Amino acid sequence: MMRRFEHARILMYSHDTFGLGHLRRCRAIAHSLVEDFRGLQVLIISGAQIAGAFDYRARVDFVKIPSVIKLRNGEYTSLERHIDLHETLKMRQSIIRHTAETFQPDIFIVDKEPLGLRGEVEETLAYLKTRGTTLVLGLREVLDAPHLLDAEWTRRDVMRKIGLFYDMIWAYGPPDFYDPLTGLDVPPSVRAKMNFVGFLQRSLSNDEVPDHRPEGDYILVTTGGGGDGADLIHDVIHAYQQDPGLTHKALIMLGPYMPSKKRQRLIAKGAKIPFIEIREFDNRMEELIAGSKGVVAMGGYNTYCEILSFDKPALIVPRVAPREEQLIRARRAAELGLIDMLLPEEAEDAQRFAAALKALPNRAPPSKSRPDLRLEGLVHISEIVGDWLDKRPAPQLSVVER
Repeated sequence: MMRRFEHARILMYSHDTFGLGHLRRCRAIAHSLVEDFRGLQVLIISGAQIAGAFDYRARVDFVKIPSVIKLRNGEYTSLERHIDLHETLKMRQSIIRHTAETFQPDIFIVDKEPLGLRGEVEETLAYLKTRGTTLVLGLREVLDAPHLLDAEWTRRDVMRKIGLFYDMIWAYGPPDFYDPLTGLDVPPSVRAKMNFVGFLQRSLSNDEVPDHRPEGDYILVTTGGGGDGADLIHDVIHAYQQDPGLTHKALIMLGPYMPSKKRQRLIAKGAKIPFIEIREFDNRMEELIAGSKGVVAMGGYNTYCEILSFDKPALIVPRVAPREEQLIRARRAAELGLIDMLLPEEAEDAQRFAAALKALPNRAPPSKSRPDLRLEGLVHISEIVGDWLDKRPAPQLSVVER
């Protein structure tokens, strides 16, 4: 039976400087929670430029903070180039704090960045801590190469502050896949807060919406937000150009953040090949993955969860710089037999890539190599949240209430 929690509130923070991964992960968790608990409200603070392009269930909403984008060299800049980055960060920090003060959440879930972008959430964490809000840090199962993460966190004193602020750390993967804090000096007090909840399973919406999948069989090529996905798309099209035997249909999703010059070039290039259909953006990726015969991707966290949820053969060509997260995930998944992997320089070899693309639809799905793999993250999160909400102190009646 669905449980009811009157006036229960969860606030989520998703910094979103590059791609859609953080927002899509927060949205999946939010939708799962409102399905499981009547009366619960979830509000997501997001820096994603296109946060409004997604559908949200009843009792899930978002607050948009000014967008900051991460450049290829790892530096940040304001999306609106005429606004100084420092001013943008001050606005973001202020909106986050005021939202927390007004919304008064029972639980605050911070996605991936423990102190927020450039520390913008630290003040809000300190405020919510004083009023007894449960503070949760949610980490995808791979953050980055340990030496890169360690340098970044040491510089900003992150590990000590995690110990100071957070009540629990959720790792969004099983412990035998990868530990996000691998290679770091983790104090026992922080380690004790870690809970490996598992991968976040995705499902198809029950909403009555027209099916927008292509007719017939197709492989899906996706680069997530697309900001750094042009090379992969180029290599896929090049493989089709070079190998006339590659004739199965490919649906290519460019992603909303692909630079427009690259987008136009790829659309023109793909238009000459009858087996390729190119689309710019779709807010229902789950449907497209579920309907495909196989997936070609860079292998960000959400795409990976969808590949496992819908049990699809997958060929992953990971990003290798400036972060190594996709590379680490792809190597581990390939080691477990869940996916096939090509490095970017291997995908540039058109004949080699064409052979891998031809073989993809006949590859065994992930469940064949790991029949024991369970995606139970959303179930476990609901169990934890339900227990916490059960223990909430009863609201104090004020004198003006009748």
